[in-house]
Amino acid sequence: MLISLNWIKDFVELPALPPKELGSMFTLATAEVEDIKILGEALKPILCVEIKSLKPHPEADKLNLVTFDHGNGQLKEVVCGAPNVKVGLKVPYAPIGTTLPNGMTLEPKKIRGILSDGMLCSETELGIGEGKSGLMELRNDVTPGTPIVDYLKIKADVILDVDNKSLTHRPDLWGYFGLAREFAAAHKVPLINPFTDAWVKKNEAKITGGNSPLKIEVDQDSSCLAYHGLAVDNINVGPTPEWIKNRLEAAGLRSINLIVDISNYVMVELGIPNHIFDREKISGDKVIIKRSGDSKTFVTLDENKREVIPTDTLISDSAKPLVLAGLMGGVESGVTDKTKNIFIEVANWEAPEVRKTSVRLGLRTDSSQRYEKTLDSNLCYRTMLRLIDLITELCPEAKIVGKVESYVNESKLSKSLKLNISQEQINSSLGMAISKERIIDIFSRLDFQVSEKDNLFEVIIPSYRTTKDISCKADLIEEIGRMIGYDNITPVSPMLPVKPVRLSTTKQFQRKIQDFMVLQAKALQVMTYPLTGPTLLKQAMWPVMNDHLVLVNSISVEHDRMRPSIIPSAIEISSQNQKNFDAFAFYELGRSYLDFEKERSQLVIGFYSKKETRFLELVNTVEKLFSTLNVSASLTPKNDKFPNPVVPTNWAGVHPHEFLNIQVMGKFTGALTTIHPLVLKNFKMKGFLSLAVIDITDIEGRETKDKTKYSSLSKFPSSSFDLTVVMEKHAPAAAVITALNSIKQKELKSKSIVDIYVMNETQKAVTIRTVFEDSEKTLSSEMIKELEQKIVQTLEKSGFPLKG
Repeated sequence: MLISLNWIKDFVELPALPPKELGSMFTLATAEVEDIKILGEALKPILCVEIKSLKPHPEADKLNLVTFDHGNGQLKEVVCGAPNVKVGLKVPYAPIGTTLPNGMTLEPKKIRGILSDGMLCSETELGIGEGKSGLMELRNDVTPGTPIVDYLKIKADVILDVDNKSLTHRPDLWGYFGLAREFAAAHKVPLINPFTDAWVKKNEAKITGGNSPLKIEVDQDSSCLAYHGLAVDNINVGPTPEWIKNRLEAAGLRSINLIVDISNYVMVELGIPNHIFDREKISGDKVIIKRSGDSKTFVTLDENKREVIPTDTLISDSAKPLVLAGLMGGVESGVTDKTKNIFIEVANWEAPEVRKTSVRLGLRTDSSQRYEKTLDSNLCYRTMLRLIDLITELCPEAKIVGKVESYVNESKLSKSLKLNISQEQINSSLGMAISKERIIDIFSRLDFQVSEKDNLFEVIIPSYRTTKDISCKADLIEEIGRMIGYDNITPVSPMLPVKPVRLSTTKQFQRKIQDFMVLQAKALQVMTYPLTGPTLLKQAMWPVMNDHLVLVNSISVEHDRMRPSIIPSAIEISSQNQKNFDAFAFYELGRSYLDFEKERSQLVIGFYSKKETRFLELVNTVEKLFSTLNVSASLTPKNDKFPNPVVPTNWAGVHPHEFLNIQVMGKFTGALTTIHPLVLKNFKMKGFLSLAVIDITDIEGRETKDKTKYSSLSKFPSSSFDLTVVMEKHAPAAAVITALNSIKQKELKSKSIVDIYVMNETQKAVTIRTVFEDSEKTLSSEMIKELEQKIVQTLEKSGFPLKG
């Protein structure tokens, strides 16, 4: 939003401070000023000159050498290519060194070999209008050498460019009168209010009363909060006064015609949008405000076709729609230079509905931006009187016909708010002592009514500040704080004890997992989105699509639902990394969602290799992880009678042989599997990917006792025994360890699988390593031999004979 300080000075006498300081104070007290511009500063060097002669450029057909008088008969020559250049024409001239409004600085420059001493300018180059093709043509009565700022009667102005987002909660600041109140309060100077009771009576006296040529009919179901309409005859759409043009341009609006300019002027001044119709284009004797009821095409003033839906509110006559409520009028009802009779509309609309329609149509206007902020319907009548004031002043022949036709939705009318607050509450919250007199002065300058009662301030907030701004005591404290200046409050550290934060049980558990995976498993942590899409789930051939957990307003189709499992995400990230690495290991602590209220914490561990399966390595890593976490867990073969809730047995990605269930305290909490080649093919993956998925939801929050038992190192040597057995190719290698678990011999300290080798199409060889040790004595050769025989016999009975 652009704020013209010249316009603000209509309502407040600002102190003589540098523009930068004024902007800084406004930023600290009210809203952020992004930029400060000095309007008219760039035009000061520009002079009015008279062209005395011109001749063709010797090296260019379309260029001329122009000689002109820039005052007192002094002549200069420039190179010019404007099509309308001619002898006797008076035009603007920018000398060397001038920085034009577009930022270009003129420097001595040769054009086709001839030095041009400055530049003759167009309206566009001076930034004072869209202009026509060619030089700006000045009046014949202007004296050469006259500064262009004097010719155009441009008064130097400071423009503050304020970030619109910082005004979202302040609908009262979308008009200059509301902004002036902020300047007056911040600088402790009086607010000049021209809209007094006497002013109201003066303009009400201009309303003749009687029957109006147009009635209004408002449907209660529409988005209308208030509507005021008035007919005016005998309008003369003449030229707009320069002072209105200049102010509109300073506020970022272009001049169109007198009536439209008055409409825009009042909107910027008071912050309430309005619309003026050509009454001759209105059919019938009433204006109807209601919802569209059906879909239709409506052509707005910018001559674009807009698709209206049944719930949009329209202002219509008896035959056609005239205005899209809160956004823009129709091309068929707009005021033109030939307009003689008008109908003035000042209305207020439901903010959410204006916003929805604006976003749907991609149509943001000065009106819609204000209506979206939730305006106060109480201010509409004053806006109508201001329009009457300016129209009757600038169109003296205008005649008001009938009375102001009004509708106000009383049930939704903004009302003033009464709050009680003490001086102590204000001072303790802000951390500084502020006198009663200063508090009362600030409230009064902000147009709050304030009185003292029983050591409390009774503050009445005006309705234009209660629409979406002031609602509680904290808001009143904020008002005092910003006017005092937060930079004037000495910052003090809170008087609180500094204590180390103890990690939660869940966080400690997760930290143990992270430490183990990084330091011992040598895996890198990854993070994937908990949102997924149907494409990834289908690509992973996952049996659950989570259609009941699809987001209503998703950021994209590929992130439109909560994921049912972390596995598809793990496969996807593996497919991306296998392009750059032959082998890698990773893990993730993430979330999956089986139901809206069932968020599950899951740990996924992935081992990948292009050359060989790493399933056995993954099994050993998971066993060590549970041991480190002091969690009692077991790995068991797949059993179709007992389905695994973490990895469905009907998932196509389950490997037929390299699969183990994970059980914690008798419950299935996860699984280990090498991903089936069919699924890997969908991701264009070559090689072997083994995943372990563990649901840690039920165990991460439990206090686990450290069950580690410490013992002295054995003084006696141990003995290892390696053997290779033969088993079916598709049988799980873990079955060998399961068979050895049946041996209850204290000297058997450990057993592990060392290697697996596929012998032929039906058999494979599994090498096992066992370790014998007695902490009290050295094992005899006879004992070792006996233990070896027992292991061989146990394995043979289980169907795993020694390899010949």
